[in-house]
Amino acid sequence: MPLIPEEPQIIESAQGPRPTPASGRTAPTPRPVPGPRPAAPPRPGRPGPLRPTPPAQRTPRDVVAARPQPSASAAPAAAPAAPQIQLIPASPEGALDAAEEAVDLLLDSGRAPGEVLVITTGEQHPWAAHELSFGEPSYWAQHDAKDDVFYADASAAGRAGARQVVVVALNGGSDEVAAATLPLALGRAGALLIVCGDPQRINSVLGAGV
Repeated sequence: MPLIPEEPQIIESAQGPRPTPASGRTAPTPRPVPGPRPAAPPRPGRPGPLRPTPPAQRTPRDVVAARPQPSASAAPAAAPAAPQIQLIPASPEGALDAAEEAVDLLLDSGRAPGEVLVITTGEQHPWAAHELSFGEPSYWAQHDAKDDVFYADASAAGRAGARQVVVVALNGGSDEVAAATLPLALGRAGALLIVCGDPQRINSVLGAGV
């Protein structure tokens, strides 16, 4: 009998059929899966990545040292200097004229009229008597305006406000009035107190230290 050639046996692979590469190409070799890449080294001349710096721990001594120190300007201001005192010898009859001359000299030297207050211990100054004839509201309104020299007698001096220069004319009145007026005038004077009167009387009222 003629021999029938046996059919070739096809042995299946356990892995299944392999893909046939395209003509002229070989199957690519599988590459491993890349893992996490290490940080690249910094390039020459360029800084590496900046990392936040943790805050430094401060000790109580450092906290005390960091507190701002008080400046010299925070020091308390010095007390204002006491006003100067100038005595102009004059009799009771000439004290008012001496006060008027003192006011003229003050204005000529550059003092503003609103900086001067004149107090009389005896008869009122003619200006005060004239302005009071229109009523006290009008009289004191001029005092508050501080536009001109203001004249007041000893009884109204306590209501008068402070001014840079106070001129006292001892043109009469008792020693008690003078003793009460001079300290009041000194407290109202900001820079200068001028007293026109008898020096012996002034010294006997307030003492030789005036």
